[in-house]
Amino acid sequence: MKIKPEQLASKLSLQPAPVYMVTGDETLLIEESCDLLRQHLNSVGFTERETLYTDSGFKWEYLLQCANALSLFAEQKIIELRLGSSKPNKQASDILREYLERPAEDNVLLIIANKLDAGAKKSAWFKAIDQKGIIVEIWPVELQQLPGWINQRAQQIGLNLENDAVQLLCERIEGNLLAAKQELDKLNLLYAGQSISADMVMDSVSDSSRYDIYGLTEAAIQQQVSRCNKIIEVLRQEGTEATVALWAISKEIRSLIAVQNGLSKGTPFDTICQRERVWGKRKNWLRSAAQRIHPDTLKQMLSRCSEADAQIKGAVGDPWLTLTGITLQLAGVELGLE
Repeated sequence: MKIKPEQLASKLSLQPAPVYMVTGDETLLIEESCDLLRQHLNSVGFTERETLYTDSGFKWEYLLQCANALSLFAEQKIIELRLGSSKPNKQASDILREYLERPAEDNVLLIIANKLDAGAKKSAWFKAIDQKGIIVEIWPVELQQLPGWINQRAQQIGLNLENDAVQLLCERIEGNLLAAKQELDKLNLLYAGQSISADMVMDSVSDSSRYDIYGLTEAAIQQQVSRCNKIIEVLRQEGTEATVALWAISKEIRSLIAVQNGLSKGTPFDTICQRERVWGKRKNWLRSAAQRIHPDTLKQMLSRCSEADAQIKGAVGDPWLTLTGITLQLAGVELGLE
């Protein structure tokens, strides 16, 4: 069964589905849907959780071993399978289908994946999940929908935003829902119970505008190395979530890859920028960076973003150190990585 994220709460019951899948490219909405699922499953007895990452070394047979293993700590377990951008091959598809044919009653499988293409949605493994469980499809909030989304979020935390304030926030966040949530939380701390004007929004961001995630990516594509180091230092000291920085950096890398691919196919640059939601002076910065950085280097940086993502989720290593390396590489610093 395919549902929208806002329908998820109403589909949860005392008898969970054997499998849930959350897929899309909006980090905030994915994490919120997964958090809601985890909280519900925990409340009905699924108190243990095991997370599997399908990286290059992952053995899909382990999914069946994990499902059949007896727990020492709890009777019921969530098996969290993080696909990321990878797609199950035939062997993986067969194992997923085998699991779903005889799902263990004391396990729930939660699959988290990036946005799936049309081919993946026609695959046998996807159809098996659709038949046996619930698929939460996360769609991007379009630009014309963003003001309404911001207003709704503001109302949920008791904020009243004037129209000019909403428009200013829309311009500032450029579609980044994680950044929007952070800005709204900050406004709520500064002006709780007040009607928020555009001037209040400007005041709340003026002190940190040079050191936010947008300043970081702008500094990187303009090859401002010392500024990159300073912004990362400030972001880390202020307690900015590494997830937010990773989102911004990986989005910039993907935009550069899209520019290179589009130009190689003869797509007009303005058309590419419209697709990637790039406006104003950032267009020239992006074009220059796309011409400067080799495509293989961008692929390497994107791979290191996956490494940072795993570190954020508990793998060995400091995600901020990895993000610093990626940012400096984006700024043109040769790091000597193999």
